Amino acid sequence: MDILFNADDFGITKGVSNGIIQAHQHGVISSTTIMMNGLAVDYAIDLAKQCPSLDIGLHLILTSGKPLFSPTSSLTNERGMFRFTNRFYEMDIPCLDDVRDEWRAQIEAFLATGLPLHHLDSHHHIHGWQPLKEIVIELADKYQIPVRCQDTFRDRTDLLLTEALWVDFYGDGAGLNIFERLHTYSFSSVEVMTHPGRCDGDLYTMSSYTVQREKELDILCNLSIPSWANVL
Repeated sequence: MDILFNADDFGITKGVSNGIIQAHQHGVISSTTIMMNGLAVDYAIDLAKQCPSLDIGLHLILTSGKPLFSPTSSLTNERGMFRFTNRFYEMDIPCLDDVRDEWRAQIEAFLATGLPLHHLDSHHHIHGWQPLKEIVIELADKYQIPVRCQDTFRDRTDLLLTEALWVDFYGDGAGLNIFERLHTYSFSSVEVMTHPGRCDGDLYTMSSYTVQREKELDILCNLSIPSWANVL
């Protein structure tokens, strides 16, 4: 089984970004996805350029912070912040042109760094929201880039980064038994979504997932890889 350990939220804060680099250099993380509107995005870009062995993808954002394309649109609230939350599926659908413009701006901002783009995923899995499906497909085709597995794209498996996505390495589900659990999977390739990091003061203003990131970091740096697993 091919297993890709990806770290979400690169660039959200300096502490998280440092933790992700540590999880790559001393653990099983081989790719990460950057938040182009993160508090420490410039810092993360510098780290990435110093660590070329770490693949960098893009964490598409509609549910955290401020947009890159327009300060006012169907995506924002009265404070100019993204109005969507992790319960976006209960909210009204935004203007699709606004989503397309914003995500294109995030991709172009990434490409302007000169870093190679490894894949696309999203904060809170919003790229898997059915109303946004055609936009994701359009962008994946335009930029010739794979996309994190979501059930929404089962009819476009040619676009998928891996055959399956493991989302249970999170909170109480993060443990040293991850390979035992993955061994029950029948897929040939799987991405393990992770959130390692160092907890800093800025993180408390950006995320409810804080000290748990340090637990994940410790686990990811102390895993023994079994012979049957091909960690990418």
